[in-house]
Amino acid sequence: MFIDGVKVLADPSLTHEEIVHFVAEEKRLWESKNKTLGQLDLGLDGEEIIVKATEKSPIRRIRRITGYLSAFDNFNDAKVAECNERAKHCVQ
Repeated sequence: MFIDGVKVLADPSLTHEEIVHFVAEEKRLWESKNKTLGQLDLGLDGEEIIVKATEKSPIRRIRRITGYLSAFDNFNDAKVAECNERAKHCVQ
């Protein structure tokens, strides 16, 4: 599930309110360090809640269409069509 833009994997015995609380708390902590929270894993170990947080990756996928390097979301309709018409090759 996603809560406030963060992917959350949580133990099913945790309530939605508890999960939202932990997401908000972790986001504040990460933002104070000028970092972006990407994923939060909430597990249980007896009575303890185990929190594992992962930073959002700054990696973007760039494609080359007709000599231009750009992210897919910046392509105009013609470039999107050209990208969709490409043959996909698989190496086995």
